[in-house]
Amino acid sequence: MKKWMGLLLSALPLLAAGSADVSGKREINISAIVMFLLFVALTLAITYWAAKRTRTAKDFYTAGGGITGFQNGLAMAGDYMSAASFLGISGLVYLKGYDGLIYSIGFLVGWPIVLFLIAEKLRNLGKYTFADVVSFRLKPGPTRTLAALGSIATVLLYLIAQMVGSGKLIQVLFGLDYAFAVMIVGVLMILYVTFGGMLATTWVQIIKAVLLLAGASFMALAVMVHFGFSLESLFAKAVQTHPDGIKIMQPGGLVSDPISAISLGMALMFGLAGLPHILMRFFTVADAKEARKSVFWATGFIGYFYMLTFIIGFGAIVFVMKNPQYLDATGKIFGGNNMAAIHLAHAVGGNFFLGFISAVAFATILAVVSGLTLAGASAISHDLYASVFKKGQVDEITEMKVSKIATLLIGVLAILLGIAFEKQNIAFMVGLAFAIAASANFPVLFLSMYWKGLTTKGAF
Repeated sequence: MKKWMGLLLSALPLLAAGSADVSGKREINISAIVMFLLFVALTLAITYWAAKRTRTAKDFYTAGGGITGFQNGLAMAGDYMSAASFLGISGLVYLKGYDGLIYSIGFLVGWPIVLFLIAEKLRNLGKYTFADVVSFRLKPGPTRTLAALGSIATVLLYLIAQMVGSGKLIQVLFGLDYAFAVMIVGVLMILYVTFGGMLATTWVQIIKAVLLLAGASFMALAVMVHFGFSLESLFAKAVQTHPDGIKIMQPGGLVSDPISAISLGMALMFGLAGLPHILMRFFTVADAKEARKSVFWATGFIGYFYMLTFIIGFGAIVFVMKNPQYLDATGKIFGGNNMAAIHLAHAVGGNFFLGFISAVAFATILAVVSGLTLAGASAISHDLYASVFKKGQVDEITEMKVSKIATLLIGVLAILLGIAFEKQNIAFMVGLAFAIAASANFPVLFLSMYWKGLTTKGAF
């Protein structure tokens, strides 16, 4: 277990969009600021629209169950494709080459598990959270408490990592002070969730997914056009440019043996199937059929996205690695390896496209933290307050008030912890979140759906 945890914690630096090597500030890009303000204005308008349509607990938790499979698939992709995935994986490919693809696959292969084992049963048995499913056949009080605490622990650790990463990322992209950047993210996510609930969160995630896929597609297309759509030419030039030469086309730089690779893959796969903010999205669709469609579309969008990050990473090797415009006095890339995609955006699209990608990175952060906050608030209000403390004897208005108070508390706590943990290793925080999701949330959820012999004591 200790070895597994060590592997997991060391294997997730790609999720740390603001890790220790992302330091310093970038000159303020006017295009980025303008696009960022436009995005914030658009999402606040969506929140205002959603607030008028969020009247019941079902509206708040699940957007009334009226999201289509395609829309939910986009929103799931938006919830999962974090700035860490975009910047971290492309940065890992930039640094290590082929091994970056191993991590891309690791984060993708969990989706078929969700499709075939989780989606349909979760939608049929649950109501608002995955704790509804876990407590279906077991003693509701203890099992709901267990599931809720697992959800809250996962959400808080993941949220802290995202807040710290967002502060560092915005500090680099926009030249803002770290604490101020964290507060901006925290205030906006509180507004989205408190007033707009799942409906606003869903549409923020959909818009973010479309923008991120469009931006990544343009970058990859620009790289491929330069090489006449020949991957062979791209790889050959990358090998010629990278100091490790042909080694970047070979596996083994990050995962040294098959057992480590299998352990990493299991952690990533089962961690995904235990993330509460992903599982919660299955309740936003009308039925199990739409839930399956959601995963189908999400898998397609996410798979396409990770293919793009592979091309973007190799493109950054060619266009950024030896370009003095993007290197400091020591020859290292400005902002660290995680900024490779940002610099590539400038190399292929100039200041305007750099501004667009910077704004998209910020939008990505907001979409992910909003989903996390809503999942945490739901665990507190629905699982603990309404179902455990009040034994189900609570009206919807009171439950929604508790959820909004929980959202505010989680948001404030996330801001404070984000500032306090500025120097903390983000990969460690994300590793803990995935470890809890894979070892606590997923097993009890899976067994409660497929093993009739599971008891309440066994769940603990």
